Amino acid sequence: MFNPSEALWGYLFLTPTLIGLFLFSAGAMIATGFLSFTDCSILTPPEWVGLQNYRDLFSDALFIKALGNTVYYTFSVVPLSLFWALFFALFLNGKIRGVKVYRIIYFLPVVSSVVAIALTWGWLYNPEFGLVNYVLSFFHIKGPGWIADTSWSMPAVIIMSVWQGLGYPIIIFLSGLKNIPTEYYEAAQIDGANLYHVFAKITLPLLTPTIFFLLVINFIGSFQVFESTYILTQGGPVNSTLTLVYYLFMNAFNYLRMGYASAIGMIGFIIVLIFTVVQLKFQKKWVYYE
Repeated sequence: MFNPSEALWGYLFLTPTLIGLFLFSAGAMIATGFLSFTDCSILTPPEWVGLQNYRDLFSDALFIKALGNTVYYTFSVVPLSLFWALFFALFLNGKIRGVKVYRIIYFLPVVSSVVAIALTWGWLYNPEFGLVNYVLSFFHIKGPGWIADTSWSMPAVIIMSVWQGLGYPIIIFLSGLKNIPTEYYEAAQIDGANLYHVFAKITLPLLTPTIFFLLVINFIGSFQVFESTYILTQGGPVNSTLTLVYYLFMNAFNYLRMGYASAIGMIGFIIVLIFTVVQLKFQKKWVYYE
C-alpha cells in the first residue's frame, strides 16, 4: 500500500542528489548548449552568433584532426580493453594460488594517480634510455621514437591507457563470471563439451550483458580522454595526439574562446549520445539476458 509519509522521506533523502544533478550536471549542460551559440570569453559577456561556431568548427582543420584522433583512440582502446580484460578475468576466475594478490595488482593502476602513471610511461617510452626500447634491443629490434614520433605517439598513448584501465573491466567481468550458474558448466561437462564450446556456447553468451555495459561505459570514457594526452604528449608531436577534449581545453583556457569550446563540447556530447542510443537500440540482437 502506498504510504505518503515513506514517499516523502524517500524524496527528502534524494534531495541532495537531485540538487547536485540539476545544478552541476543538467544545469551545466544547458549553459554549455546556450554558450555554444554565442561568442564569449571569461572577460566578456556572451554575444549571440547563432550557428557560426558550428560552421567554423567543420572548416577548422585542427578540430577535424582532434575528432579523427579521438575516434582512432576510442575504437582502439575500447576493443583492446575488453579483450584483455576478459582474458585476464578468465584467468583470475580460475582456482590459482594467490589469486587475491593478482586481483589487487591488476586493479592498482586504476586507483593510482594518472599524473604519476603518465610521467612513468613517458620515461619508459624515452627513445634513448627508456626501458621499452631497452627490452626490445635484446631481441635485436630497434625501438621507435614512441611519443616523439608522429606515427607512434597515439599507439603509445593507447597502450598506456589500455594498461591503466584494465582493472575496472576485469572486476566487472569477474562479477559477470561469478553470476553464471555452475549447472550450465556441469551439464556441458557431462555432454563432453571442450573448452572452446564451453566458452563460445555458455560463457560468452551469458557475459553479453556485462560486455554491453562495459562497451557503453568505456566508449563514453574513451571519447573524453584528456589527462593521458595532456600529461604525456601535450597533444604532440605535430598534433598527432590532439584529442577533442584537449582541443576544447585549449580553446576555453588558452584562447579564452568559451563559445567555441562549448560548441566542441556539444559535438562530443551528440556523438556519444548517438552511439549510446544506437547501442541501446541494437542490444536485443546480440545481448542475451538469462
